[in-house]
Amino acid sequence: QVQLQESGPGLVKPSQTLSLTCTVSGGSITTNYYYWSWIRQPPGKGLEWIGYIAYSDSTYYSPSLKSRASISRDTSKNQFTLQLSSVTPEDTAVYYCARDPQAGGYMDYWGKGTLVTVSS
Repeated sequence: QVQLQESGPGLVKPSQTLSLTCTVSGGSITTNYYYWSWIRQPPGKGLEWIGYIAYSDSTYYSPSLKSRASISRDTSKNQFTLQLSSVTPEDTAVYYCARDPQAGGYMDYWGKGTLVTVSS
């Protein structure tokens, strides 16, 4: 059973960089052919896909966030990390990490999510 757990600060100040880590257990993030995604849901709004890092270490981002988002990984810890720069209050959301088995937008395993508030 694959499990994902998000961790990171719950409060970030405007203009700073948001940094979240997803720790994966029950499966390796380098296993073919899985894609490891970050998704967020602002209060009262729908889900927004941010991007993924693939088993191969390649990355792909939503065009709307590409200029500010960066996803990397630490294979020794079986973790992948999201960094989102120059945050504003509009980046306040519950952030989820998830596994996508086909890079098609269908996630088969999700973390529980973590609320990040952007406020001074």
